[in-house]
Amino acid sequence: MTVFSGQLHKMFTQDTQPVSYQLELAGQKITLNDLIGKTLKFSFHGAINCSHCGRKTKKSYSQGFCYPCFKALAQCDLCIMSPEKCHYHLGTCRDSEWGEQFCFQDHIVYLANSSGLKVGITRETQVPTRWMDQGALTALPIFRVKTRLQSGLVEDAIRQHTSDRTNWRNMLKGISPDINLLDERDRLLELAKDDIAQLQQQFGLDAIYPLLDARPYQFTYPVEQHPEKVVAHNLDKTPEVEGILKGIKGQYLILDSGVLNIRKFSAYHVDLHVMP
Repeated sequence: MTVFSGQLHKMFTQDTQPVSYQLELAGQKITLNDLIGKTLKFSFHGAINCSHCGRKTKKSYSQGFCYPCFKALAQCDLCIMSPEKCHYHLGTCRDSEWGEQFCFQDHIVYLANSSGLKVGITRETQVPTRWMDQGALTALPIFRVKTRLQSGLVEDAIRQHTSDRTNWRNMLKGISPDINLLDERDRLLELAKDDIAQLQQQFGLDAIYPLLDARPYQFTYPVEQHPEKVVAHNLDKTPEVEGILKGIKGQYLILDSGVLNIRKFSAYHVDLHVMP
């Protein structure tokens, strides 16, 4: 039996066929694809350290932060989840230096199919990582936008006509319709054309640039068996989780005993036992 110990962080992904996954514990990277078919046991002993300041915390907020950091850091503000609510221009950003670095860079507005059609945004530097983290089967960039606020406004215009959410249970079950993202892009851009034109007039054509020549990305995942029923493990309630690894998709390990969202439990200290 091999034992790895350390603080959980989201899995590293590499755009291969299928997607390659690594989990880092205490500086040691574990190639998870090689563990499919093996029995894994995660043991959580109650220790959580904030991923920003390192202080001990009884509860993890916003995937790895202590409560003071959750309330103080710009990366935990409401506008991270709702970028159209960015308030930097009002002078009320929690950390203007962080905001200038994070929010004032090119973002991509995209369509994706993880469990059905959705619209979303991501920093251009996170292409294609964002889509693999979501378990997307296909993804298509549709706009390059100069700031996070502007990308949120474009997303808001498009989500009047389609969802911006992933049904994570269906994603893990492998349930998703066959969608032609190029056709859906053309349909949605026609429906949202007036709102998009207004935003381009407000911010400039160079700030909201359509990517009409973009082609869809396609992904496959190392999954031997999708669960028929999705049962989510919770380390807070059940500190020992054991099962045969059947696959990996998004940020989830699919065990025969249930699924474990690695990103949700960022900052938790665990022992990972790999059975021979």
